[in-house]
Amino acid sequence: MGSDRHYPEEAPVRRAVVGDFWIDERPVTNRDFARFVEATGYRTLAETAPDPADYPGMAPEMARAGSAVFMKADRPIGVSDPSRWWAFVFGADWRHPLGPESSIADLLDHPVVQVAYADALAYAEWAGKSLPTEAEWEYAARGGLEGAAYAWGEDFEPEGRPLANYWQGQFPWENTLADGWERTSPVGAFPPNGFGLHDMIGNVWEWTCDWYGRTNADGKKGACCGPPRARAAVEAESYDPAEAGLRIGRKVLKGGSHLCAENYCRRYRPAARHPQAVDSPTSHIGFRCIVRL
Repeated sequence: MGSDRHYPEEAPVRRAVVGDFWIDERPVTNRDFARFVEATGYRTLAETAPDPADYPGMAPEMARAGSAVFMKADRPIGVSDPSRWWAFVFGADWRHPLGPESSIADLLDHPVVQVAYADALAYAEWAGKSLPTEAEWEYAARGGLEGAAYAWGEDFEPEGRPLANYWQGQFPWENTLADGWERTSPVGAFPPNGFGLHDMIGNVWEWTCDWYGRTNADGKKGACCGPPRARAAVEAESYDPAEAGLRIGRKVLKGGSHLCAENYCRRYRPAARHPQAVDSPTSHIGFRCIVRL
């Protein structure tokens, strides 16, 4: 697993061992998640107002339920400041992924989004399943192609055709929609990989159960002997060093999303990884489950 050819946090290429498991052939959809909520009465993190005591310095007016939503720019703005295309929207949740006026009525077969890590875990437990480790997820995403850059081989767009839902054009303002979708797409809209799995790449990022660990490769932290660790042993090791006063663990996301572009976040690959705070659902993060044998 891993890659020596792309982002530093993916390195080094290393051997990983996983046991036998079944993995969902597609991400959990809005239809699936609705059944779970109907059966259990579950309330997601985005539907719950945050406690200011958990977030020192939080402005009182921000203590309202909501979540992060991508906002497309209307002109070239560069890619150095994500705050220019992300907004915290009050009332955004899994039923209203873009805000209180939005709906999933026409998105029932799209991946559920606006789910925090705890929400994904609760669904998995209800379904009698688990969330995958990073290694399990990456093994499944590769579809039997060991070492290939993409889940379908070495060619990014074979014969000029997108094989996953990602951003075409200059992010975050120009999307040519060559793949047919501006945001999420119905699960199974693109060809499966070699294991028959859909949407392992693009569409939505997917939660894994591993804490995100920094490595020697990214110049921040790692073991001095042997291969660098890409997996934190405990939650505390996953905290964001840029947020010294905030003790919130980060899990590994895999697969990239519909916002990955050639000029920004080229993480539409099996080896790609990204840290995400467990309390931070967004409009481009979902999940799928596994059953270990």
